[in-house]
Amino acid sequence: MPSALPAALIAAQVQGALDEDVGAGDLTVLLVPEGPAHAVLSTREDGVLCGCAWFDEVFAQLDARARVSWQAQDGDRIAAGTVLCEIDGSARALLTGERTAINFLQTLSGTATLARRYADAIAHTRAQILDTRKTLPGLRLAQKYAVRCGGCTNHRIGLYDGVLIKENHIAAAGSIAHAIAQAAEIAAGRMVEIEVESLAELAEALAAGAPRILLDNFAPADLEAAVQYNAGRALLEASGGITLANAARYAETGVDFLSVGEITKSLRALDLSLRFSRP
Repeated sequence: MPSALPAALIAAQVQGALDEDVGAGDLTVLLVPEGPAHAVLSTREDGVLCGCAWFDEVFAQLDARARVSWQAQDGDRIAAGTVLCEIDGSARALLTGERTAINFLQTLSGTATLARRYADAIAHTRAQILDTRKTLPGLRLAQKYAVRCGGCTNHRIGLYDGVLIKENHIAAAGSIAHAIAQAAEIAAGRMVEIEVESLAELAEALAAGAPRILLDNFAPADLEAAVQYNAGRALLEASGGITLANAARYAETGVDFLSVGEITKSLRALDLSLRFSRP
């Protein structure tokens, strides 16, 4: 299982989500008599579990005595009908926190599930699937953690930890060679990658010493030609038009990476069910 995110970050994300949902107070929960309650969480479909720490934190913030007993952990493949955990705590806390807790868990599990499908699709190749910065606002680190739980790999986290030189950057810098030279100076010790849109631009990037090159919207046949021309000089990443249906074909071209924005921006939440009962 990948390393979890800092507890303080998870607590802050959960607090923000509870503030958004509960506001000045849960009006409907006032209909519920105080006292203990029990709940069982299960999944209605196959997937990959992710987000247990966020789920736990929701109930911890609402009821310090609440206890969540997990029967699976982040990164586990889960089958439809499986009981994932049981929760014991205040009836009011369980009912108030139910939606927020499931929102985190179903979203991150949906991300991890789609990541696992992509990882499985290209498992017979040496390529890796990368995520992108196309994430839900405020949940980037959480989604990137989910991507790792699903067996894929993180690209740069943001604009601060790596340089991806795109078409407009090249135009502003004046040339591919000048853009690469500037980036190497500005981002010393960090990842520097340049996007190219043709084999001619690939040749320019290689001549300028680019360590990593993004091949944007190349057809598989053109990727094969690029891999042959590159001859191992730079790491090659393919992007654009990659889907679950064709990911294997793209990976089989010999590139090092496939970047797929769909994993984090077009995910479908996993279908989960929480059933409440009194002891």
